[in-house]
Amino acid sequence: MSDFNQQIATDLLDIQAVQLNLYQPFTWASGIQSPIYTDNRKTIAYPLVRQHIAAGLAELIQTYYPQATVVAGVATAGIPHATLAADRLALPLSYVRPQPKDHGTGQQVEGYQMQAADKVVVLDDLISTGGSALKAVQVVAQTKAQVLGVAAIFSYELPDSQTNFAQAQIPLHTLTNYSTLTQQAHAQGQFSAQEFASLTQWRQDPWHWQGLRK
Repeated sequence: MSDFNQQIATDLLDIQAVQLNLYQPFTWASGIQSPIYTDNRKTIAYPLVRQHIAAGLAELIQTYYPQATVVAGVATAGIPHATLAADRLALPLSYVRPQPKDHGTGQQVEGYQMQAADKVVVLDDLISTGGSALKAVQVVAQTKAQVLGVAAIFSYELPDSQTNFAQAQIPLHTLTNYSTLTQQAHAQGQFSAQEFASLTQWRQDPWHWQGLRK
């Protein structure tokens, strides 16, 4: 597989889809204090970045899930990238809602309607704890289709996500990750050695990490 790892990390930094701040951490909905905030929705605004991501995801699927017959995007942020990847691979596309529709047919899986013979890759934009992607996996599994695994643009590489995917026995492959991105930012001179060490400590134990003081 081609090395999209550094390219996508650089893209995310260049378009400011990622913000890094050790002194005024971001508070996630879970309560975690984080030095990083990622908004991969920004990527759809940049044609070259879109192309890098689409090419990377298509190659990732061909490499790790070559038997795939369907790509399923996680609503909403996973949908545009799943669409572009499925188009490159000439595969059917579905997307998975967080909840069934409360009107009409009440469907939760839209687009291609999966069959028991299908082999599905679930595609999300971002993996934090893995909750949204793994919930989509459960929905797809209810159709009797086989879930081969999950693909995503970026992972925070948190211990919680590693535990959750291992327990679900679902493979996960991403184009880039927190380690690569922070190393890239450090190489660009954005952080001192002390700041880089603190960024590394957060990934290892986000629940107990504390930001730095100026």
